[in-house]
Amino acid sequence: MLNLSEHTKTLLKKKNLLAFSAGVDSSTLFFLLLEHKINFDIIIVDYNIRKQSKEEIKYAKYLSSKYNKKIHLLNYTEKINSNFEAKAREIRYNFFEKVMIREAYHNIITAHQLNDKLEWFLMQFTKGAGLYELTNMTKTSKWGNFHKIKPLLDTSRDEIYQYLKTNNIKFFQDESNEDENHKRNFFRNNFSNKLINNFKDGILNSFKYLDKDSKSLFKLNLIYQEKSLYILKKNKDNNINIRNIDIILKKLGFLISSKTKEEIIKQKQSVISHKIAVSINDNYIFISPYKKETIEKTKKEEYRIKKIPPNIRGYIYKHKIHLNLN
Repeated sequence: MLNLSEHTKTLLKKKNLLAFSAGVDSSTLFFLLLEHKINFDIIIVDYNIRKQSKEEIKYAKYLSSKYNKKIHLLNYTEKINSNFEAKAREIRYNFFEKVMIREAYHNIITAHQLNDKLEWFLMQFTKGAGLYELTNMTKTSKWGNFHKIKPLLDTSRDEIYQYLKTNNIKFFQDESNEDENHKRNFFRNNFSNKLINNFKDGILNSFKYLDKDSKSLFKLNLIYQEKSLYILKKNKDNNINIRNIDIILKKLGFLISSKTKEEIIKQKQSVISHKIAVSINDNYIFISPYKKETIEKTKKEEYRIKKIPPNIRGYIYKHKIHLNLN
């Protein structure tokens, strides 16, 4: 069931962290990783909104003990009053990042599968999206300084259930998955699961063609990179420019809205979440972490002559990066 490319196999030789929930998908992935002798530890979040979550945590601790896996647990007790899915994801990934930095993990492995991928595609399609947004759920992707790996993206939910049944593996069903007030559940129960059940092979092939086309169309014209500074050649087509900016921002772990994309093109500069600076001049696109630094006068003049945008200068100065873009 784990159809891994050579690139993915190479990544998985490093230090891995499995996002675990004790549910259908992550329980399957836990045992598949064991079968393939891939080393990993597990990380789990208890949001304290379901009674069953205590049993799920207990099961996660049991598995970690039995199979000698380190477990990282966040017991989140603050109440989430609105937009639960988005806020829960933010809490979860902030926790992942802190643990990965502290413990020097290289990869976060998640149990997204084919039904999830189609569900994501349909949700993006119905709210308005381009090819890049429709196809950006891939088996491997950059997430800041780390990699996200989704080994089950070619595997359907029915295949996963069959694996659990055949191997007599315990798992938990999250009853909140039936609540169609959550947009994701509505799409899952009414569309993606039914489509996969009837047209799995065609859908798999379509995703393969779309992924291939997307890689061909969105090749970055990256002319310079040092640390987290990226400089791209500006294209005459602003659609290509914003797609390239979007790709780099995703590598740095940031998602931006359509409104923000429009503002970047219009204003030619932006600071995303007070953390990432983006600037566009006549020839280049600059992207780097945003740093406020007191810059000496000679350097200020050098940056002005070289036409390095003001919101990029602090990062270049702090890291003593010498640019020559002539």
